[in-house]
Amino acid sequence: MLSDLRSYLQTHGRAPLTDIALHLQMEPDAVRPLIEKWQRKGKIIKLEGDDNCGGGCNKCDPETIEIYQWSDDRPIKFHP
Repeated sequence: MLSDLRSYLQTHGRAPLTDIALHLQMEPDAVRPLIEKWQRKGKIIKLEGDDNCGGGCNKCDPETIEIYQWSDDRPIKFHP
């Protein structure tokens, strides 16, 4: 699962927790420990609220704006 998470974020660059969970076919609460493991290694960063949404209306479900980004020196691959 850790390698699947790494591959997904390396490919997409950044993604909300809900998309990551959907891709891994797991509940968001089950994905968080995987993300935290990569965070401890300095490979994933959580983008803070202002980086996620410019509206500030607080109407979004927090999980939809919980966005993570792969932080590695390797170039990110994008697939059209």
